[in-house]
Amino acid sequence: MKTRILLILMLIVVGILLFSCGTNGSDQTDPVNTNALRTEAVATYASSLTETLVPAPTTSPTPNIVEPTATAPEITATLETPVTANPCYNLLYIEDVNIPDGAQMKAGEKFTKTWLVQNIGGCAWRAGFTFNHFGGDPMRGSTITLTEAIPTGAKRELSVELVVPSGVTGLIQSSWRMADENGIFFGDTLSVNITVGDTAVIATP
Repeated sequence: MKTRILLILMLIVVGILLFSCGTNGSDQTDPVNTNALRTEAVATYASSLTETLVPAPTTSPTPNIVEPTATAPEITATLETPVTANPCYNLLYIEDVNIPDGAQMKAGEKFTKTWLVQNIGGCAWRAGFTFNHFGGDPMRGSTITLTEAIPTGAKRELSVELVVPSGVTGLIQSSWRMADENGIFFGDTLSVNITVGDTAVIATP
């Protein structure tokens, strides 16, 4: 840029000198056109001022490097869905046909406990359904298997043969429940409650 400005100034000086020589020299046949020289010098200087400056390179921004954060893998425990009874199967306890709760009995005594129940589900109980010991003392009772279907809404008596256990006194309970062919229990739990031995309280004087 400075070199060009110096060149322009030199052209201007040369033009002035030529103009002076042309004016004073009598042997100069072709006078120098000083107006043209001035115009050319001014145009060159103006063009140099309007040149587009090349922008200086700028430094590239430093990339922001984010280091990955190590996270512990999440362990999800898969819970098994419990098997539930078919919702169309249901049993309603109605009453004890015999052996009321708290009945007094002797050790080793055999008896038959009978309950009256009703099928209140939307499906019949099919042959092959079972009546099973569910809790308490089994009292030597055996599983009862239905030999015929019991339709919905029907009432039936369920009976099981039991024996009073020996060596035990007080209240003894045995619970039973209906199950489908897959062994899934449903409906009310049926219980027998008996008293063994003398449980009378002797009053102290």
